[in-house]
Amino acid sequence: MDARPDLAVADRPSSPPATAAGRVPPPLYFVASAVFHYLGPAFAVLLFARVEPLGVAWLRIASAALIFAAWRRPWRRFPQMNAATRWNIAGLGAVLGGMNACFYLAIDRLPLATVGAIEFLGPIGLALAGLRTQRNIMALALVVAGVWLLTRLRLAGTPLGFVFAFANCALFTLYIVLGHRVANDGGGAIDRLAAAMLVALVVVTLVGIRPAVPALLSLPLLAAGIGVGVTSSVIPYVCDQLAIAAGHLRHAAGPAACHGMSGRRRRAAPAARPDGDDRHCAGRRRHRDPPRGTAMRPCRIHATTAR
Repeated sequence: MDARPDLAVADRPSSPPATAAGRVPPPLYFVASAVFHYLGPAFAVLLFARVEPLGVAWLRIASAALIFAAWRRPWRRFPQMNAATRWNIAGLGAVLGGMNACFYLAIDRLPLATVGAIEFLGPIGLALAGLRTQRNIMALALVVAGVWLLTRLRLAGTPLGFVFAFANCALFTLYIVLGHRVANDGGGAIDRLAAAMLVALVVVTLVGIRPAVPALLSLPLLAAGIGVGVTSSVIPYVCDQLAIAAGHLRHAAGPAACHGMSGRRRRAAPAARPDGDDRHCAGRRRHRDPPRGTAMRPCRIHATTAR
């Protein structure tokens, strides 16, 4: 019996690591993010009687940035990143700082439900731009109806409040776009988020450090501000990054199905055929070893997915 080397292990491309975060469905991360995204501001408005809105925004960003810094130490990886990744981090940090400042200035002048409804205009616009199927359209319609029913939108408040609310909406849209780029720049998405939070701290310190002084002199107010930072920034932003990264990981794992990586049985991996026929990737033909001395042409699907 002719013994041939087993190609199943040597030539088989490695699958993405099955981490605990990757096994959680991305929608669950978004649900957790949505809950904490508005749970924190509900507590934050209670601080407005003692601390100005920009001061609360500073407490939120500062506490979250310090927690991320102690947890991830992002400065260790920052020098190894390329220029595009650094610009994405800087842009995300600037957006986070401006978005939080505008958000708190808006909910100081308008009902939280109104600001939340206006904020959702950005994600809805992005969803409209990405509609592909009737299922997407139905999901978007349910989202719009849900926002309308839950927020009970009331067009009441000062004109300046609406200016800040729509500015927050625009920045929230940029946060989604830049957050997607940061999450998909490769491994270490939370490290890049931590670096962006340090940038956001620099941005919001320019306008928020002075109003935050009363909270820095009061332990209960400081503790409340840290709680707002954890519930409003640490938990939801981490959930956002994990959701985007988990979705990207599943898309990246798609080509693996072409190679029969389901784990049901071990067999020779069809890495190439002498005549360039790549129909074996769809499982239509059994792989046969080419004659010795025949030049190997790579599978077109393999070459495309490897770019």
